[in-house]
Amino acid sequence: MSDEPSDPDGGATPGVNPATSHYFDTHAGGLATERRVELFLPDLSLALATSSGVFSADGIDVGTKILLAEGGLPSPTARRIADVGCGYGPIALALATRAAEAHIWAVDTNDRARELTVLNAQRAGLSERITVCSPDQVPGDLVLDEIWSNPPIRIGKPALRELLTLWLNRLGPAGRAMLVVQKHLGADSLVSWMNDEGWSARRVVSRRAYRILEVTRSTPPTLDQGDDR
Repeated sequence: MSDEPSDPDGGATPGVNPATSHYFDTHAGGLATERRVELFLPDLSLALATSSGVFSADGIDVGTKILLAEGGLPSPTARRIADVGCGYGPIALALATRAAEAHIWAVDTNDRARELTVLNAQRAGLSERITVCSPDQVPGDLVLDEIWSNPPIRIGKPALRELLTLWLNRLGPAGRAMLVVQKHLGADSLVSWMNDEGWSARRVVSRRAYRILEVTRSTPPTLDQGDDR
């Protein structure tokens, strides 16, 4: 894979692998040259290793930073939280830092992204509370209290809806998902679709053309909780 500029509008890809040579790919090609980026938030700061072949390798994505800076904190009662499309781990590590009683599932299709998340968790002393895995390694019976994600909007509407349906159906009865989506990439239509599908979705923050969306259950799931494929 060429070391092309990172795409500020997309997101790391949890479970969908388009036929493009980009950070969506399962196997990142090219030479992995480690870089360092900094995540600064009011309550924490993290130094993170990145490299070519992963999402937003040159710096923390704007949407990710807005989600972490303005999306509030995980619920104090949350014990199982997923970062869907973890990339090199900024959301997962922030969640693990903020939710000391929770275990974080950091999920990504990209091998190099997962390797970097493992490395970053080790360096931050958070390895014991973060499980890094590919989508097919997630236990079929895993029920989540929360999902936090900068979802991969550019994979296309059908694939994105399939992806969100799969993960939202892992939420427990009182669970919620916090998503960040650019307005011009369909944030408002995504809210409408989720509400039409029986979820309760609402915009909680609007900042710099980004929307932070909160999604909770309003009806029982239509898919079996154990169906993780």
